[in-house]
Amino acid sequence: MNMRISVKRTLIVGVLLLFLGSSCRRDEYQIYELDSLGVTGLNTGKNKLKTSSQYISILYANLFQKALSANQLVEITNLIESIGDKQLAHEIVVSNLMNRPDVRIPTMTEMRADVDGFIDETYTRFLVREPTESERSWFRNFIVTNTFVSPEIVYLSFALCDEYQFY
Repeated sequence: MNMRISVKRTLIVGVLLLFLGSSCRRDEYQIYELDSLGVTGLNTGKNKLKTSSQYISILYANLFQKALSANQLVEITNLIESIGDKQLAHEIVVSNLMNRPDVRIPTMTEMRADVDGFIDETYTRFLVREPTESERSWFRNFIVTNTFVSPEIVYLSFALCDEYQFY
């Protein structure tokens, strides 16, 4: 009886080893190739910093939808160049321009009535491009969930963002 069990065990172990040995063969290596994919940022073409005159002229056109006079351009440019901190100078100029009564900014009700249209128009006006779906989704969610967000705040943030500083 022990002999039969031993033969059966040996046979079972042999069959298992045969299966394991045949399943663990190494085939030739498979080589996978990847296509190269160029990944670039959104503002890839914008690599030249705007001069103070360019920044003011474009900002004024974006806020008032008309050209700035030469005298005002020289005056504001001299103001910016006289201050050491350019970011601070830009913040002061943008704030002063946005407080003028003839600035063309949508009202809060216009912005809330068509949030997607407002986002598209703002990106086109300031960054001269369409927003990506993730940008549109983020801004839509931010504007809808935060009732304190006004068109002035959005315009101010676009006028001071890094991408707006370049062309």
